[in-house]
Amino acid sequence: MKVVKSLLLGTAAGLIAVGGAQAADLPVKAKAVEYVKICSLYGAGFYYIPGTDTCIKLGGYLRAEVALNAGGNYSAQYNGVFAANNRLNNYYSLRAREDLNIDTRSATEYGVVRTYFDAVFTWTTGNYVGTGSGTGATQYSSTLGLNAAGTGLVGSGGGSVNGTDGAISGGSLGVYYAFIQFAGFTLGKAVSQFDAPWINYPGNNFDQLVGGSGTTNGVPQATYTADFGQGVSGTISVQDQTQIFQTNLWNVAGMSTTGVLGGAYGSSDFGGTRAPDIVGNIRVDQAWGLFQASVAAHDNHVGYYGATETTGHPEDKWGWAVQLALSIKNIPTGAGDVINVQGVYTEGASRYNFQELTATSYSMFGSSNAAYQSIGFAGVSDAVFAPGGSLELTKTYGFRGAYTHNWNPYWNTGLYGAWAAVNYSGTAKGLICGSAAFATLTGTCNPDFNIGQVGVITRWTPVKNLTFSADFTYSHLDQKYSGTITTPALTSVGKPAATYELKDQDTYSMLLRAQRNW
Repeated sequence: MKVVKSLLLGTAAGLIAVGGAQAADLPVKAKAVEYVKICSLYGAGFYYIPGTDTCIKLGGYLRAEVALNAGGNYSAQYNGVFAANNRLNNYYSLRAREDLNIDTRSATEYGVVRTYFDAVFTWTTGNYVGTGSGTGATQYSSTLGLNAAGTGLVGSGGGSVNGTDGAISGGSLGVYYAFIQFAGFTLGKAVSQFDAPWINYPGNNFDQLVGGSGTTNGVPQATYTADFGQGVSGTISVQDQTQIFQTNLWNVAGMSTTGVLGGAYGSSDFGGTRAPDIVGNIRVDQAWGLFQASVAAHDNHVGYYGATETTGHPEDKWGWAVQLALSIKNIPTGAGDVINVQGVYTEGASRYNFQELTATSYSMFGSSNAAYQSIGFAGVSDAVFAPGGSLELTKTYGFRGAYTHNWNPYWNTGLYGAWAAVNYSGTAKGLICGSAAFATLTGTCNPDFNIGQVGVITRWTPVKNLTFSADFTYSHLDQKYSGTITTPALTSVGKPAATYELKDQDTYSMLLRAQRNW
């Protein structure tokens, strides 16, 4: 038995040894590779790009909305067929939009290197726009492209970048921001350094608030920001003026009665750019809120008095703007409640008051007991001039603000308002009112005007990052003309040759929106 036991144990030991040797020859299962690694250096949502030390964050939103009694996408009925108050304007306008943003950051010996890109894909209900060549029932077409009457259905606002916004399967692509930040520098397309942190939206969704600068779509710039510590910073920037920070340089030689009633006091006579806008700000960020003071200088450069260079030209004049902005947080009315306010003054730089999405021409029709109908018209410019004369800079000032109250974690309401004034110099008024375009005016000629806006918005967020909102806005145009004016037919808005009463005008609109952030 002792011999058998020894044989059995020896055999088992041999089998174990052989099995161990064979197991050593087999491939060992590798440890799982961590392809997506969280990057905690820059806040939630960042991940390391595999194989690099660069962190990336993807974000955006999907939005569906309908604007009622508005000017295309969410703006007011200030001009064109939207303000004609007849059968040519849409009672509603729909929009669907997807936003995509990409944020990358890397730590270096010079600090964080950041790139940021934000683009939108949009489809918007088309708007009927006439050329004035059509008559009768064929004046406006409901098909994309021009018909025999020379009219067509086009994308609202300036959104039809690729020419198909409003088409059945079309849309538009827009690039909001694309910039690099490195060692205090910002290079590329970003929010203007003149803007308040809330840009155009102190508490609203409405796009056309006056009373301050706002570059929702970004502006090309080269900027340096110095951090002084304790929440205090200072910025100096040069930015492109051509797309966003020009209104009109009116040559009154191009005035006509039909043009004036459309809110244009002549032909806008821009020359090529000679200098970018120069912007600076001082900003204080604290637990209680924020304060920012901004200044800007803007070069006004005209082409020629007439059609050729031999007609001469006025000399350039620099305009300027100054803005103060204040945000107060943690106010006693409730957790998360906030007040945002700002005020601005400009001279020869009106876009820093009438921001990029705000109308610079107003032509609003209403009822009248003294004439065929009433009209309120006005226009915004940087300067006015006549052949042989110099630039007369236009002055503006205004403010806007909002108070937002959180009823509970799911509901909040914002009350907001804005007001702006446009004042022309005595010389500019003489040039405008002395034109033959006002030959049929029976009352007072004064191109100065004010515009006021007030609104309320309520938001419901039933689950995180999904918000439904309703935003109602009322606007009042306070124009300074009086009496009546007789005009030829205004065919682009379907108005006949008639006598119109000059009168203040009112309008209102509403936006219903659903938005899912991700």
